[in-house]
Amino acid sequence: LVFACYLWSADSLSWLGIDGGLGLVSKVGVAFSVAVMGGIGINTAHEMGHKKTELERWLAKITLAQTFYGHFYIEHNRGHHVRVATPEDPASSRFGESFWTFLPRSVWGSLTSSWGLEKTRMQRLGKSTWSIHNDVLNAWLMSVVLFGALIAIFGPVVIPFLIIQAVYGFSLLETVNYLEHYGLMRQKTSSGRYERCAPAHSWNSDHIVTN
Repeated sequence: LVFACYLWSADSLSWLGIDGGLGLVSKVGVAFSVAVMGGIGINTAHEMGHKKTELERWLAKITLAQTFYGHFYIEHNRGHHVRVATPEDPASSRFGESFWTFLPRSVWGSLTSSWGLEKTRMQRLGKSTWSIHNDVLNAWLMSVVLFGALIAIFGPVVIPFLIIQAVYGFSLLETVNYLEHYGLMRQKTSSGRYERCAPAHSWNSDHIVTN
């Protein structure tokens, strides 16, 4: 990420055999390449966020800082896992829904859901929603510090790069979300609650290669 900011902002890359700085196409290529790493990083953060160890859980939030998607740490574990394959889950795509309809619904829905979950937790602990202990806020703060440092070092010229790599990075995650539960919905039982989540509610392929 840091090296890409250097490549994007450098006026001279003669040591790479390039006269002047990168051209527009090359800059976009660098942004999308780093964005792919950010998207894969969200997968890693997803796994670490499930761990019990405090260090690994913090590392999950640090990994999410690149894509400014720290709220995923909250929403995925405490929102998505509870409401998966139901109309209440923004990250579960509906039958017949296009990806481009799903994307803004999932992004905005996940953000508002994570904030609501943390607001409730803070109230339960008797703390302000705007406390640094709010895991959505402290995860976003990591992104603000990271982006702020990169802009301070390389200049405002890297702002478009940071936006492109973040948006494309979290869009890769949302592509996975779109496929994962597409058109699969849990039914309600006679008690009015949703049935337990089962293998039938995910498009998973439980084999050695896919795992």
